[in-house]
Amino acid sequence: MKYQLVVGVIGLVMGRRHLFAAVDYGAEIGKICDLNPETLRKYQEEYHLSDGQCCTDWTEILNDPRINAVVIATPDQLHREMVEKCLAAGKHVLCEKPLALTREDICAIVSAAKKSNRKCMVGQISRFNSTFVKAKELVDKGVIGDIYYMETEYAHDYATILREWDPSMKEDVNKLASMWRSDPARHGVVGGGCHAVDLIRWFCGDPVEVSAYGTHRLLPQVTYDDATVAILKFSDQLMGKVFVSTGCKRPYTRLTCIYGTKGTLVCDSTKGEIQVYTIGEDGVKVNETPELVTVTVKDHNAVDEFKKFAQHIENDEVVEMDADLGARTVEVCLSIVRSAELGKPVAPDYSFAD
Repeated sequence: MKYQLVVGVIGLVMGRRHLFAAVDYGAEIGKICDLNPETLRKYQEEYHLSDGQCCTDWTEILNDPRINAVVIATPDQLHREMVEKCLAAGKHVLCEKPLALTREDICAIVSAAKKSNRKCMVGQISRFNSTFVKAKELVDKGVIGDIYYMETEYAHDYATILREWDPSMKEDVNKLASMWRSDPARHGVVGGGCHAVDLIRWFCGDPVEVSAYGTHRLLPQVTYDDATVAILKFSDQLMGKVFVSTGCKRPYTRLTCIYGTKGTLVCDSTKGEIQVYTIGEDGVKVNETPELVTVTVKDHNAVDEFKKFAQHIENDEVVEMDADLGARTVEVCLSIVRSAELGKPVAPDYSFAD
């Protein structure tokens, strides 16, 4: 008999995709939770849920014995408490990226996940973007040889979605719902740039050293740099670059170039086309006209992400994108921020739990 997932979704602004994905998969919706009654009502009506399946207090999901899996899609600042308590209550957890914002919090979550007998997965959604999935397949097949350099980015203009920071927010969850991106602790590299950092980690592994520089010219509403460039050293034979801008005047994108010993891939998260440059028959000269590999665009692909989460639970599999993986991505992000602040290289520390 198939394991029956009964899912609770906390936070519907970001969690709406997960709600759709859970229903699409065939999971039962136990409860949905959001602080905004209008948002709650909207999804209650869309998915034909009863009043008893809707709440504004997330602990109702925590304390519901029927719910065995929880999607946490709340502001990043709230992840630690929710993940820890849901795991302790015997529920499987899919937590939105980033896992948390501080080293203290990621260490606590990794420790809680190791002590739990439940699955804990981090929603690093770039690993389910259809264009990047195809690019990874091409790399793994050896189409461009060995990667020696990769560059990627997180370009997202926050100008119209930011509120000026109010320190009292930390004691007021209702304020947090509209101001979470402005929190000085949620540096753009950690909160958004983790997309690009995790993507480059997926292809290249864990960097051993990062050097970063930042500027702050476009977003007076925040205290952190709104543009950062980081150089990542993976080994003597492999390096990378991550560019993060939360004030850039461009449409949202994650343009990515992957350079190998036998060719190059050029792709974008929002475009279903990969340019593949490879060496010609002479083994030296590159083909000037690239092969175009096309895929159906699936950005922020929560359907495949939830499917992977559900399969891990149903098949009792080891979680690929576990708390340790999510913590490693955050640690690299925090190292980038520290490097830019200190003006010198920083070595990430990948030891998180006892």
